[in-house]
Amino acid sequence: MLDHVKIYSVSQLCRETRLMLEGHFLTLNIEGEISNLSCPASGHIYFTLKDQSAQVQCAMFRIQRRKLGFNPSNGLQVQIKARVSLYEARGNFQLIVEQMEAAGDGLLRQQFEALKRKLENEGLYDNTHKKPLPVLASRVGVITSASGAALHDILSVLKARFPLLDVLIYPVTVQGELAKQEIIDTLSIANQRKDCDVIILARGGGSLEDFQAFNEEQVARAIYQSNIPIVSAIGHEVDFTIADFVADCRAPTPSAAAEMISPDQFEYLSQLKQQKTRLIALHANTSTAKQVHLNQLERALNRAHPGMQLQMHAQRLDDYHLRLQFLLSKTIEQKKARLSKLYSQLLSQQATQKIHLYQQRLTSLQHRLTASITQQTSSTQLRFKRAHEALNTLSPLATLSRGYSISQRASDGSFLVNAQQVRIGETINIKLSSGSLLANVEETYEH
Repeated sequence: MLDHVKIYSVSQLCRETRLMLEGHFLTLNIEGEISNLSCPASGHIYFTLKDQSAQVQCAMFRIQRRKLGFNPSNGLQVQIKARVSLYEARGNFQLIVEQMEAAGDGLLRQQFEALKRKLENEGLYDNTHKKPLPVLASRVGVITSASGAALHDILSVLKARFPLLDVLIYPVTVQGELAKQEIIDTLSIANQRKDCDVIILARGGGSLEDFQAFNEEQVARAIYQSNIPIVSAIGHEVDFTIADFVADCRAPTPSAAAEMISPDQFEYLSQLKQQKTRLIALHANTSTAKQVHLNQLERALNRAHPGMQLQMHAQRLDDYHLRLQFLLSKTIEQKKARLSKLYSQLLSQQATQKIHLYQQRLTSLQHRLTASITQQTSSTQLRFKRAHEALNTLSPLATLSRGYSISQRASDGSFLVNAQQVRIGETINIKLSSGSLLANVEETYEH
């Protein structure tokens, strides 16, 4: 037996150890990674805080947890303010966490999420603000590191797909302290110069810290304010930055961005060949239709042409003339046959006296007809003579024969009736009874 030695119970030992730890260390600031996170219904959280060599159990009660601006998760690097203590029921050494904030990548991730929510609430990601990419750009701007693999990938894809596409390279630093301002300044310069139709903002893969320049609020607003469509191509397919959300289009890789803004030359050539074939066929069909229409118009014009009408009427006149000759000949033959028949009948009837009588009557009728024709001819000749004399009286030629003349403007042949119609120096044509004169006006008179 141990005489005069204090014997502790397990509870006493744990209690005194706790009091000693809490009295000695007070409050400490510790950094580590969260693991084995447990979130029971009580609202408290329990987790292990570890580094590469050691770990310690931690507890954060509901009151302190409510003050957090983020949700802790496994793998998150944090800085905590905690008291050293002991959980007496199990005798476990632990930290009672009073404050917690993200650190390292965790802090960057927290800042990323906060900025992402802020810009989303402002509407910077809305599709209504996204500018369409050009169907066929004449020049592509590339903002990236001049020595990075991203530029090499973009140029290789563009050369293979569409070698005629011009590329304008804007070299910038894509990580580090200078990267943010260089990207902002380059976007401003590209918009001022308007040298390109679309911009690829690119860099290769990396960590969240490497992408920090593309997660800056000022860079995001510069992308949003750009008048030139921007395709973001940052990192790999699983990597997302604030620039990806604000850009007009996001490509999973730099190579994919180059494919997105460039047409396939072989597909383009194939489309051109198809268009050429359709154009040739359309031209042939149109030419054929136009030729048919032209032939129709030519036939219609020929039918309506005065010469064709005259030919048609001349042919119709010839036809009428032939038909008239035929009818006259037939009528004459019929009359001769009838006359011959009648004459035979008269001879057979011994109608000599009647024939003599008819001959006298015929002679009388001939005299009367001759006298009537002579009288009508004389009357007609008299009327013609009077009309001819009246016409000569009204004819300008008769006026000219009496010493008058007719004046015309030499430029357009219009007749002159007063002196105000001509100007001094103007040439006029004076027509006389015999011949004409070409004269220059030197002076005019008013009567």
